[in-house]
Amino acid sequence: MLSSNQGFGPVLRNQRFLALWVGQIFSQMADKFYLVLMIALIANHYQSANQSISGWVSAIMIANTIPAVLFGSLAGVYVDRWTKKEVLVISNFIRGLLVFSIPPLLWLTRQQSLAISVAWLPNFLRRWRSVEHDAFNLPLGFAILLGVTFLVSTLTQFFAPAEQSVLPLVVRRRNLLAANSLNTLTSMAVLIVGFAIGEPLLALADEWLGHVDGTWDLGKVAVVGGSYLIAGFILLWLRTGEIYTKPTGNEPHVFADIADGIRYLQGNHRVRNALIQLLILFSIFAALSVLAVSMAAHIPNLKASQFGFLLAAGGVGMAIGAVSLGYWGQGFSQIQLGLWGSLGMGVCLIGLAIFNSSLILSLLIILTMGIFAALVGVPMQTLIQVETPPEMHGKVFGLENNANNIALSLPLALAGVAESLFGLRPVMLFLAAMAIAGGILTWYISRNTHQGVKY
Repeated sequence: MLSSNQGFGPVLRNQRFLALWVGQIFSQMADKFYLVLMIALIANHYQSANQSISGWVSAIMIANTIPAVLFGSLAGVYVDRWTKKEVLVISNFIRGLLVFSIPPLLWLTRQQSLAISVAWLPNFLRRWRSVEHDAFNLPLGFAILLGVTFLVSTLTQFFAPAEQSVLPLVVRRRNLLAANSLNTLTSMAVLIVGFAIGEPLLALADEWLGHVDGTWDLGKVAVVGGSYLIAGFILLWLRTGEIYTKPTGNEPHVFADIADGIRYLQGNHRVRNALIQLLILFSIFAALSVLAVSMAAHIPNLKASQFGFLLAAGGVGMAIGAVSLGYWGQGFSQIQLGLWGSLGMGVCLIGLAIFNSSLILSLLIILTMGIFAALVGVPMQTLIQVETPPEMHGKVFGLENNANNIALSLPLALAGVAESLFGLRPVMLFLAAMAIAGGILTWYISRNTHQGVKY
């Protein structure tokens, strides 16, 4: 029987956590809606008849990814120097205002274009892309969308480490596992629901505002920008207990602070190994998002384009695992949970390598793997929060955010190539070996220091 101090009850009764949690929901929902907005703007105003939209969307995705790789660590340094609540509030307000700036900027630059030189492209790439001229015209409005996307993503790099840093300030140590479980559950729900309802909701908003040609989708903009602003206003009510310290002008260079965070990770084996396990986890799921297309093609009665069913099963599994941890995970150490999760993921990946021609078995295996993935992700994130001192939170979470973004990006490029060279089964077995080795390594090193903390 659960006590009143177990499960999600204590964190949901915590008014400070509720403000952070609800603000996080609106902010994450706005992130998902933003991509839907970009696709709608491209389809309505820039995509030509009989032209694929993939090239336009790829450019937006690149503009969204570059800040995650470049600025993750730098943002973490400034999160430690600034009040974290202010970072959360201001980053949402500015993102909202940037979104609301899109319609007037597109209206002012309509019918204008930029001549982009392609002389710098290698000859083979020009032939591959069928570039026949020395320049091509890029709509100025689309260039603005790229710039706004870059700025919105840059601000997101500040929001992410600030959010992780605030959680230990508003939640008691014994409730951190439940809080992280709830955050993981929320992220999975927002990911699924956000993309599912994004297009119809934004279309409905256009109808409510009376869509007129030339308005540049004001209803859609209002939903996305409004979600960011609502998140900012909710987070104004957040009480973190932070004390503002006026800068003295003697702060070390940002790169010195980044080096300080790296030295901390080098010296703290438990935090470093928890971070490595998270990187392995993200790498595996990033690779699976690519390999799922090939898996779907090999499964009878399933098309390659229906790979989303396989990924959705993993998301459902992670949600189940997060709920289970929130209620029953406090009695185990993070290292134990991480080891079981890693071994379970490895076994599931081996199962996928063997039984990848059955739809029912594949869905069940991926769902189970999602449950085990939660046993890795939630406890490892909790361990990092507990064992990192408050003055190092921004630096460490910034480095973590930076490393996670790289871990999510590289497998996207490498998994498809590896599968075409070696086949699906060897790649799955390699991912299984990664998962098992990471869990055993973390358990072995932690066993030789001291036992994981129970909650």
